[in-house]
Amino acid sequence: MTLMIDAKNKKTNDLIKAAAAAEMLSEEFMAEGVAAGTIVIPKNINRKLKKIVAVGKGLKTKVNANIGTSPDHISLEEELAKLDAAVCAGADAVMDLSTGGNLTEIRKEILAASPVQVGTVPIYEAACRTVAKGKKISEIDGEMLFDVIEQQCEQGVDFITVHCGINKETVNILNRHGRLAGVVSRGGSFLVKCINATGKENPLYEHYDRLLKIAAKYDVTLSLGDGFRPGCTFDASDGPQLGELSVLGELVLSARKAGVQAMIEGPGHVPINQIEANVRLAKRLGHDAPLYFLGPLVTDIAPGYDHITSAIGGALAASYGVDFICYVTPAEHIRLPDISDVREGVIAARIAGHAADMVKDVKGARRQDDEMSKWRKARDWNKQKEFCIDPEKLMKERAKLPPQQEDVCTMCGEFCAMKDE
Repeated sequence: MTLMIDAKNKKTNDLIKAAAAAEMLSEEFMAEGVAAGTIVIPKNINRKLKKIVAVGKGLKTKVNANIGTSPDHISLEEELAKLDAAVCAGADAVMDLSTGGNLTEIRKEILAASPVQVGTVPIYEAACRTVAKGKKISEIDGEMLFDVIEQQCEQGVDFITVHCGINKETVNILNRHGRLAGVVSRGGSFLVKCINATGKENPLYEHYDRLLKIAAKYDVTLSLGDGFRPGCTFDASDGPQLGELSVLGELVLSARKAGVQAMIEGPGHVPINQIEANVRLAKRLGHDAPLYFLGPLVTDIAPGYDHITSAIGGALAASYGVDFICYVTPAEHIRLPDISDVREGVIAARIAGHAADMVKDVKGARRQDDEMSKWRKARDWNKQKEFCIDPEKLMKERAKLPPQQEDVCTMCGEFCAMKDE
C-alpha cells in the first residue's frame, strides 16, 4: 500500500502524523491533502529519514538544493560536504544530479548521509550509460531507462524527476515554434534529441503505466519535469511550455488513480508580470498538484547573482501558490557550485519562501518576524539569533564590531533610534 492509498482509506500512518506535527496542523488536514493529491510526503519505503517533510497546499514553502558531480569535476567528498552545507542552511530536500564518476556509489553515499529527502533525475544516468557505450544521446534505450529508474527506486530515492510531458506532439509544437534559448532542461533536451532522431515516442510517456507501477512499488513520488521550461525571459509562457504543462496535468490524474504521489515542476525564467499567471495556470491545469519551481529567475542579465534573481521570482511565485522552491546558486549559468554557493543558494531560497509564507498565513510565519522585531527593538542580539534565518551570519557580522558596541551597531552608534532614552 502506498501512502496515498492509506490516506484515501483513512488508515493511520506515521508519516502523516510526523508531517502534521512538523507543520503544527491536524493529522486530518494532512491526510485529506495526501488523499486528494494536493500534498505529497516523499519517502521511499527503503529509506529511514530523520526529517519528514510534506509539500503542498496550506503548508510552509519548502526548499530543495541540487548537488552532484559533473564529468569535469568528480569528488564524492565535496558532494557530501555540499549535502552537509545544504542541510545546515535549512534545505528540506536535496537532489543528486551527478553525471560523473560511479553514479551508483555516489548516490548510495548521499542516501546514507542525508537526513532529508533525496531526489534524482534518472535519465541523467541513462544518458551517461549510453555515452559510455560509444553511442549518441539520441540512442538512449527505453528499456535501459526503465532499468535505471527501477534501480534508483530500489536504492532508496524518495522522488524522481521524469520528463513525461515531452512527447511527439509537444516536440512538434517546439519544432514549429522556435525559441531564443531553445531547450535548457538537460533531461528534456535528451528526449527531444531521441524523438527528433528516431520518430519514436518518449518511453516515459508511452509506458507511463509502467512508470506508475515502479513508483507505487517503492512509494516514490513523481516530480513531473518541465523539460520545456523557458531558459530565458523571452521564451516564457510560450506554446511548448504550456503544451507540456497540459500533458502533465493529465498525467497527475493518472498517478492519483494509481495511488502514486505526484508534483509538477515549473519554470524557469519568467518576467515578473507573468509569474502570477504561470502559477495559477499550473495549479489549474495540474489539478492543484503541489508545484515545484526553479526560481523563477526574473531577469537574464545577472550571472553571479542568480540566487537573487531567483529569490525575487521565488518569493512572488510562492506567494501565488508555489509549494516547493528549487534553489539557484550564484554559480548558476557559470560553473558547478561549490560549498559556499550551496549555502548562499539555500538561504536565498528560504528567505523567498518565508516572505511568501507570511502573506499565505502559514502557521508560525508571522510570529517568527514579530519575535525578531521584538528582540531587535530590545537590542538583544542573542535572542535575535534564535529567530533570524541565518544565525551564523548574524553572529559572524557582530563579531566584527569593537567591544564597546555590544549594545548597538556601528551604523548609528549612540544615536540608535531603537534606544528609548
